[in-house]
Amino acid sequence: MLSGLPAFILMPLSFTLFCLNLAMAGSSLMLGGLLKLILPFKVIHRAIYRPMHFIYRFWAFNNFLIMSLFNKIEWKVTGNDNLSKDAWYLLIANHQSWLDIFVLSNFARTHIPEPKYFLKDSLKKVPFIGMGCWALDMPFMKRYSKSFLKKHPHLIGTDIETTKRSCKKFQNTPTTIINFVEGTRFTPEKHQAQNNSFQHLLSPKAGGIAFTLATMGEQFDKILNITLVYPQNKGHIMKDMLKGQLKEVVIDIEQIDNIEQLRGNYIDDIQYKKTFHQWLTQLWQNKDTIINNYLTK
Repeated sequence: MLSGLPAFILMPLSFTLFCLNLAMAGSSLMLGGLLKLILPFKVIHRAIYRPMHFIYRFWAFNNFLIMSLFNKIEWKVTGNDNLSKDAWYLLIANHQSWLDIFVLSNFARTHIPEPKYFLKDSLKKVPFIGMGCWALDMPFMKRYSKSFLKKHPHLIGTDIETTKRSCKKFQNTPTTIINFVEGTRFTPEKHQAQNNSFQHLLSPKAGGIAFTLATMGEQFDKILNITLVYPQNKGHIMKDMLKGQLKEVVIDIEQIDNIEQLRGNYIDDIQYKKTFHQWLTQLWQNKDTIINNYLTK
Protein backbone atom coordinates (compact mmCIF):
# COMPACT_ATOMS: atom_id res chain seq x y z
CA MET A 1 0.00 0.00 0.00
CA LEU A 2 1.56 3.28 -1.15
CA SER A 3 -1.26 5.67 -0.25
CA GLY A 4 0.90 7.35 2.38
CA LEU A 5 3.26 8.83 -0.23
CA PRO A 6 2.86 12.49 -1.28
CA ALA A 7 0.36 13.18 -4.08
CA PHE A 8 3.03 14.72 -6.35
CA ILE A 9 4.78 11.32 -6.36
CA LEU A 10 1.68 9.11 -6.51
CA MET A 11 -0.08 10.89 -9.36
CA PRO A 12 2.60 10.49 -12.10
CA LEU A 13 3.49 7.01 -10.87
CA SER A 14 -0.07 5.67 -10.87
CA PHE A 15 -0.87 7.41 -14.16
CA THR A 16 2.17 5.76 -15.77
CA LEU A 17 1.13 2.31 -14.56
CA PHE A 18 -2.42 2.75 -15.86
CA CYS A 19 -1.03 3.87 -19.23
CA LEU A 20 1.32 0.88 -19.42
CA ASN A 21 -1.54 -1.48 -18.59
CA LEU A 22 -3.67 0.12 -21.30
CA ALA A 23 -0.83 -0.01 -23.81
CA MET A 24 -0.14 -3.71 -23.18
CA ALA A 25 -3.79 -4.73 -23.32
CA GLY A 26 -4.52 -2.42 -26.25
CA SER A 27 -1.57 -3.74 -28.27
CA SER A 28 -2.72 -7.33 -27.76
CA LEU A 29 -6.28 -6.48 -28.70
CA MET A 30 -5.07 -4.64 -31.79
CA LEU A 31 -3.53 -7.88 -33.01
CA GLY A 32 -6.90 -9.57 -32.60
CA GLY A 33 -8.53 -6.66 -34.39
CA LEU A 34 -6.14 -7.00 -37.32
CA LEU A 35 -6.98 -10.70 -37.53
CA LYS A 36 -10.68 -9.79 -37.68
CA LEU A 37 -9.95 -7.34 -40.49
CA ILE A 38 -7.73 -9.67 -42.50
CA LEU A 39 -9.81 -12.81 -41.92
CA PRO A 40 -13.46 -11.70 -41.72
CA PHE A 41 -14.84 -15.20 -41.13
CA LYS A 42 -17.16 -16.19 -38.29
CA VAL A 43 -15.08 -19.24 -37.40
CA ILE A 44 -12.02 -16.99 -36.87
CA HIS A 45 -14.03 -14.49 -34.82
CA ARG A 46 -15.37 -17.29 -32.61
CA ALA A 47 -11.87 -18.72 -32.14
CA ILE A 48 -10.38 -15.45 -30.89
CA TYR A 49 -13.40 -14.39 -28.80
CA ARG A 50 -12.27 -15.96 -25.51
CA PRO A 51 -8.59 -14.93 -25.78
CA MET A 52 -9.64 -11.35 -26.58
CA HIS A 53 -11.98 -11.13 -23.60
CA PHE A 54 -9.40 -12.75 -21.34
CA ILE A 55 -7.13 -9.81 -22.22
CA TYR A 56 -9.94 -7.40 -21.35
CA ARG A 57 -10.52 -9.06 -17.98
CA PHE A 58 -6.78 -9.06 -17.29
CA TRP A 59 -6.73 -5.31 -18.05
CA ALA A 60 -9.62 -4.79 -15.62
CA PHE A 61 -7.88 -6.86 -12.93
CA ASN A 62 -4.62 -4.93 -13.32
CA ASN A 63 -6.53 -1.64 -12.98
CA PHE A 64 -8.02 -2.95 -9.74
CA LEU A 65 -4.55 -3.89 -8.46
CA ILE A 66 -3.13 -0.46 -9.32
CA MET A 67 -6.07 1.31 -7.67
CA SER A 68 -5.62 -0.83 -4.54
CA LEU A 69 -1.86 -0.29 -4.48
CA PHE A 70 -2.15 3.49 -4.36
CA ASN A 71 -5.45 3.93 -2.49
CA LYS A 72 -6.95 2.58 0.72
CA ILE A 73 -10.44 1.93 -0.65
CA GLU A 74 -13.54 0.68 1.15
CA TRP A 75 -15.69 -1.17 -1.39
CA LYS A 76 -19.44 -1.39 -0.71
CA VAL A 77 -21.40 -3.63 -3.10
CA THR A 78 -25.10 -4.23 -2.40
CA GLY A 79 -27.76 -6.16 -4.33
CA ASN A 80 -25.34 -8.52 -6.11
CA ASP A 81 -27.04 -11.77 -5.03
CA ASN A 82 -27.69 -14.53 -7.60
CA LEU A 83 -25.82 -12.91 -10.49
CA SER A 84 -24.36 -15.28 -13.09
CA LYS A 85 -21.69 -15.19 -15.79
CA ASP A 86 -23.95 -17.38 -17.93
CA ALA A 87 -26.80 -14.86 -18.15
CA TRP A 88 -27.60 -11.82 -20.30
CA TYR A 89 -27.89 -8.42 -18.61
CA LEU A 90 -28.69 -4.86 -19.59
CA LEU A 91 -26.74 -2.72 -17.12
CA ILE A 92 -27.71 0.92 -16.79
CA ALA A 93 -25.77 3.32 -14.57
CA ASN A 94 -25.20 6.94 -13.72
CA HIS A 95 -21.90 8.43 -14.91
CA GLN A 96 -19.88 10.32 -12.32
CA SER A 97 -16.31 9.95 -13.59
CA TRP A 98 -13.98 8.20 -16.03
CA LEU A 99 -13.27 5.98 -13.03
CA ASP A 100 -16.74 4.45 -13.50
CA ILE A 101 -15.38 2.34 -16.37
CA PHE A 102 -12.63 0.88 -14.17
CA VAL A 103 -15.12 0.20 -11.38
CA LEU A 104 -17.77 -1.45 -13.58
CA SER A 105 -15.19 -3.46 -15.53
CA ASN A 106 -13.82 -4.92 -12.31
CA PHE A 107 -17.33 -5.62 -11.02
CA ALA A 108 -18.20 -7.39 -14.29
CA ARG A 109 -14.97 -9.39 -14.13
CA THR A 110 -16.07 -11.11 -10.92
CA HIS A 111 -19.88 -11.22 -11.20
CA ILE A 112 -21.35 -11.05 -14.72
CA PRO A 113 -20.54 -11.80 -18.41
CA GLU A 114 -18.33 -9.85 -20.77
CA PRO A 115 -19.32 -6.15 -20.68
CA LYS A 116 -20.03 -4.16 -23.83
CA TYR A 117 -20.10 -0.39 -23.46
CA PHE A 118 -21.93 1.98 -25.78
CA LEU A 119 -19.10 4.39 -26.63
CA LYS A 120 -18.82 7.80 -28.23
CA ASP A 121 -17.71 7.58 -31.85
CA SER A 122 -14.82 9.98 -31.15
CA LEU A 123 -13.12 7.29 -29.03
CA LYS A 124 -12.31 5.37 -32.22
CA LYS A 125 -9.40 7.77 -32.75
CA VAL A 126 -7.87 7.27 -29.29
CA PRO A 127 -4.68 5.14 -29.44
CA PHE A 128 -5.12 1.58 -28.13
CA ILE A 129 -8.67 2.28 -26.92
CA GLY A 130 -10.28 2.70 -30.34
CA MET A 131 -9.01 -0.45 -32.04
CA GLY A 132 -9.23 -2.47 -28.82
CA CYS A 133 -12.89 -1.62 -28.25
CA TRP A 134 -13.71 -2.25 -31.90
CA ALA A 135 -11.99 -5.64 -31.68
CA LEU A 136 -14.19 -6.47 -28.66
CA ASP A 137 -17.32 -5.60 -30.69
CA MET A 138 -18.22 -2.62 -28.52
CA PRO A 139 -20.70 -0.33 -30.32
CA PHE A 140 -19.67 3.23 -31.20
CA MET A 141 -22.48 5.77 -31.24
CA LYS A 142 -22.63 9.12 -33.01
CA ARG A 143 -24.75 11.54 -30.99
CA TYR A 144 -26.24 14.54 -32.78
CA SER A 145 -27.96 17.56 -31.32
CA LYS A 146 -31.56 18.35 -32.29
CA SER A 147 -30.41 21.47 -34.14
CA PHE A 148 -27.85 19.43 -36.13
CA LEU A 149 -30.47 16.82 -37.07
CA LYS A 150 -32.80 19.57 -38.32
CA LYS A 151 -30.10 20.62 -40.77
CA HIS A 152 -29.19 17.01 -41.65
CA PRO A 153 -32.47 15.03 -41.44
CA HIS A 154 -30.98 12.06 -43.34
CA LEU A 155 -29.02 11.21 -40.16
CA ILE A 156 -32.16 10.76 -38.05
CA GLY A 157 -32.37 7.17 -36.85
CA THR A 158 -28.74 6.23 -37.54
CA ASP A 159 -28.12 5.66 -33.81
CA ILE A 160 -31.11 3.32 -33.74
CA GLU A 161 -29.69 1.23 -36.58
CA THR A 162 -26.28 1.14 -34.88
CA THR A 163 -27.94 -0.15 -31.70
CA LYS A 164 -29.81 -2.85 -33.61
CA ARG A 165 -26.71 -4.03 -35.52
CA SER A 166 -24.62 -4.13 -32.37
CA CYS A 167 -27.19 -6.04 -30.34
CA LYS A 168 -27.45 -8.76 -32.98
CA LYS A 169 -23.76 -9.57 -32.42
CA PHE A 170 -24.43 -10.36 -28.76
CA GLN A 171 -27.26 -12.87 -29.22
CA ASN A 172 -25.16 -16.05 -29.15
CA THR A 173 -22.86 -15.49 -26.17
CA PRO A 174 -23.77 -14.37 -22.61
CA THR A 175 -23.20 -10.63 -22.55
CA THR A 176 -23.65 -7.58 -20.38
CA ILE A 177 -24.58 -4.47 -22.34
CA ILE A 178 -23.62 -1.36 -20.36
CA ASN A 179 -25.27 1.97 -21.02
CA PHE A 180 -24.46 5.20 -19.19
CA VAL A 181 -27.99 6.50 -19.65
CA GLU A 182 -27.12 10.17 -19.13
CA GLY A 183 -24.91 10.02 -22.23
CA THR A 184 -22.04 11.96 -20.67
CA ARG A 185 -20.23 12.41 -17.35
CA PHE A 186 -21.83 14.51 -14.64
CA THR A 187 -20.32 17.95 -14.07
CA PRO A 188 -21.82 20.92 -12.20
CA GLU A 189 -21.75 22.92 -15.44
CA LYS A 190 -23.71 20.30 -17.39
CA HIS A 191 -26.13 19.90 -14.51
CA GLN A 192 -26.77 23.62 -14.32
CA ALA A 193 -27.26 23.86 -18.09
CA GLN A 194 -29.92 21.12 -18.03
CA ASN A 195 -31.82 22.73 -15.15
CA ASN A 196 -33.48 19.39 -14.34
CA SER A 197 -35.18 18.18 -11.16
CA PHE A 198 -32.33 15.92 -10.06
CA GLN A 199 -29.84 17.00 -7.43
CA HIS A 200 -26.93 14.69 -8.33
CA LEU A 201 -27.73 13.43 -11.84
CA LEU A 202 -28.08 14.53 -15.43
CA SER A 203 -31.28 13.79 -17.33
CA PRO A 204 -31.53 10.17 -18.56
CA LYS A 205 -31.79 9.43 -22.29
CA ALA A 206 -34.41 6.79 -22.98
CA GLY A 207 -33.86 5.92 -26.67
CA GLY A 208 -30.75 3.76 -26.39
CA ILE A 209 -32.06 1.37 -23.75
CA ALA A 210 -35.55 1.26 -25.31
CA PHE A 211 -34.07 0.13 -28.65
CA THR A 212 -31.78 -2.35 -26.89
CA LEU A 213 -34.77 -3.86 -25.08
CA ALA A 214 -36.73 -4.01 -28.34
CA THR A 215 -33.86 -5.83 -30.08
CA MET A 216 -32.65 -8.16 -27.32
CA GLY A 217 -35.34 -8.00 -24.65
CA GLU A 218 -36.25 -11.67 -24.98
CA GLN A 219 -32.68 -12.68 -24.13
CA PHE A 220 -32.04 -10.42 -21.16
CA ASP A 221 -32.47 -12.20 -17.86
CA LYS A 222 -32.47 -8.95 -15.90
CA ILE A 223 -31.84 -5.23 -16.02
CA LEU A 224 -29.16 -4.20 -13.52
CA ASN A 225 -29.79 -0.65 -12.39
CA ILE A 226 -26.48 0.36 -10.82
CA THR A 227 -25.91 3.50 -8.80
CA LEU A 228 -22.27 4.54 -8.50
CA VAL A 229 -21.29 6.80 -5.61
CA TYR A 230 -17.96 8.03 -4.28
CA PRO A 231 -19.19 9.47 -0.96
CA GLN A 232 -15.87 10.79 0.34
CA ASN A 233 -14.63 12.23 -2.96
CA LYS A 234 -16.81 15.10 -4.12
CA GLY A 235 -14.31 16.84 -6.39
CA HIS A 236 -12.50 15.38 -9.41
CA ILE A 237 -12.82 11.68 -8.58
CA MET A 238 -10.32 10.38 -11.16
CA LYS A 239 -7.65 12.83 -10.00
CA ASP A 240 -8.28 11.86 -6.39
CA MET A 241 -7.75 8.22 -7.29
CA LEU A 242 -4.49 8.97 -9.12
CA LYS A 243 -3.29 10.93 -6.09
CA GLY A 244 -4.06 8.07 -3.69
CA GLN A 245 -7.03 9.87 -2.14
CA LEU A 246 -9.93 7.62 -3.20
CA LYS A 247 -11.58 6.48 0.04
CA GLU A 248 -14.85 4.71 -0.75
CA VAL A 249 -16.60 3.16 -3.76
CA VAL A 250 -20.31 2.28 -3.61
CA ILE A 251 -21.93 -0.04 -6.17
CA ASP A 252 -25.65 -0.16 -5.37
CA ILE A 253 -27.50 -2.70 -7.55
CA GLU A 254 -31.22 -2.99 -8.22
CA GLN A 255 -32.17 -6.12 -10.17
CA ILE A 256 -35.21 -5.58 -12.40
CA ASP A 257 -37.06 -8.66 -13.68
CA ASN A 258 -40.18 -7.40 -15.47
CA ILE A 259 -38.37 -6.87 -18.77
CA GLU A 260 -41.19 -7.95 -21.07
CA GLN A 261 -43.43 -5.20 -19.68
CA LEU A 262 -40.79 -2.61 -20.59
CA ARG A 263 -40.56 -3.55 -24.29
CA GLY A 264 -42.37 -1.71 -27.05
CA ASN A 265 -42.19 0.37 -30.21
CA TYR A 266 -40.36 3.51 -29.12
CA ILE A 267 -40.67 5.19 -32.52
CA ASP A 268 -44.32 4.68 -33.43
CA ASP A 269 -46.13 4.01 -30.13
CA ILE A 270 -46.60 7.41 -28.48
CA GLN A 271 -48.19 5.95 -25.34
CA TYR A 272 -45.36 3.44 -24.89
CA LYS A 273 -42.78 6.20 -25.33
CA LYS A 274 -44.51 8.32 -22.68
CA THR A 275 -44.81 5.39 -20.27
CA PHE A 276 -41.17 4.39 -20.79
CA HIS A 277 -40.01 7.95 -20.09
CA GLN A 278 -42.07 7.99 -16.90
CA TRP A 279 -40.56 4.68 -15.77
CA LEU A 280 -37.00 5.86 -16.45
CA THR A 281 -37.59 9.23 -14.77
CA GLN A 282 -38.90 7.47 -11.66
CA LEU A 283 -35.86 5.19 -11.71
CA TRP A 284 -33.59 8.24 -11.84
CA GLN A 285 -35.47 9.96 -9.03
CA ASN A 286 -34.92 6.90 -6.85
CA LYS A 287 -31.27 6.86 -7.87
CA ASP A 288 -30.94 10.53 -6.94
CA THR A 289 -32.32 9.74 -3.48
CA ILE A 290 -29.87 6.84 -3.04
CA ILE A 291 -26.91 9.07 -3.94
CA ASN A 292 -28.11 11.81 -1.60
CA ASN A 293 -28.46 9.32 1.26
CA TYR A 294 -24.86 8.17 0.81
CA LEU A 295 -23.54 11.71 0.53
CA THR A 296 -25.35 12.95 3.64
CA LYS A 297 -24.50 10.08 6.02
